[in-house]
Amino acid sequence: MYKQIASVLGIGYVKGGGTVAAVVTCLALYLARASQPTVLPWPASLLTVGVLALGTLAAQRMEPHWGKDSSRVVIDEVAGMWVTMLLVPVTGPRLLVGLVLFRFFDIAKPLFIRNMEQMPGGVGVMMDDVLAGVYANLLLQAGVRLGYF
Repeated sequence: MYKQIASVLGIGYVKGGGTVAAVVTCLALYLARASQPTVLPWPASLLTVGVLALGTLAAQRMEPHWGKDSSRVVIDEVAGMWVTMLLVPVTGPRLLVGLVLFRFFDIAKPLFIRNMEQMPGGVGVMMDDVLAGVYANLLLQAGVRLGYF
């Protein structure tokens, strides 16, 4: 079960799995919020916390088998995209900008993001993507409020 969660149903086994997982998350968020356009803070926040908790547990459980921060673990990218889009009214352009911002921060790892990887176990696997998502969310929220997207 933890293998399926950590790899997001096997996405972690494909080349570029992190990007694929982030794109699949964008599609899922688009479809979910298309049916519910109003962003309700409590359900969105609870679901995000749930993904973070489950992802941390799955990454922790798979570390002895796959090694530290294995590329097969892509639940962290899912969590990072959830954080990126948290409380952002979803549109296609906003999802695209959020995806680009998140992947930039996740890959470049500026502003203390790389330091998060040094945390132990599943927490270290998840926290760099969470912080990348926080930075992406802040920029996306600013862009929305300033009317850019």
